Amino acid sequence: MNKWRLGLFLILLFGWIGQSWAGVSEGIAAYEKGDYKTSVIEFRLAAEQGHVGSQFTLGWAYHIGLGVLQDDKEAVKWYRLAAEQGHTEAQYGLGDIYTNEDGAIQDDKEAVKWYRLAADQGHAKAQYNLGVMYADGDGVLQNDNEAVKWYRLAAEQGDAKSQRNLGIMYALGRGVLRNDIFGYMWTNLASHNGDKGAKELPQQIAERMSLDQITKAQNLAQQCLDSNYKNCG
Repeated sequence: MNKWRLGLFLILLFGWIGQSWAGVSEGIAAYEKGDYKTSVIEFRLAAEQGHVGSQFTLGWAYHIGLGVLQDDKEAVKWYRLAAEQGHTEAQYGLGDIYTNEDGAIQDDKEAVKWYRLAADQGHAKAQYNLGVMYADGDGVLQNDNEAVKWYRLAAEQGDAKSQRNLGIMYALGRGVLRNDIFGYMWTNLASHNGDKGAKELPQQIAERMSLDQITKAQNLAQQCLDSNYKNCG
């Protein structure tokens, strides 16, 4: 996670404030001033009262070391409290920690568990990561069909990495029947949406396609984009 995301999370998590939670408004005010240490202290007050957004925010602070020393174990503690209340970003955060190969608590099975909970709630990045874990067989039995399922769900939300991987699966015939038109379409969309890893892929796939097939794939990509991924062939 990047530090700039916290501002967005605060809007999402606390914009509805109608109840009075000690520490929440003070935590936001301190954060906006750049006083992250005080922000963490204030959010801890609300987190200890059971405020789910503050529990997540405290976990996030420990995860990246913002206002506190970076500490994965403390991050897990606070993320878990929020995740067990259904907080999607906290569930995703747990998955992120458990897949960190450089971390002290790397555990692929736990990562799959928490990614799946977030993915089931529609979290696109969790869906992408779950797809990768099925494709690679990390924490689960390797299953290309499941990988395609999760890539598709995220791709249809506009996630560029998932669009790229879904296109590759079509191009290779992994988890789906090989289809160069769909392979070209999805990798083309991924490139359009800024995925650098997809930049050369449409051209590589096009080398084994007819001109009519390329035209059809390009038209499908435009149709998919125009429909906000609701009509992708």
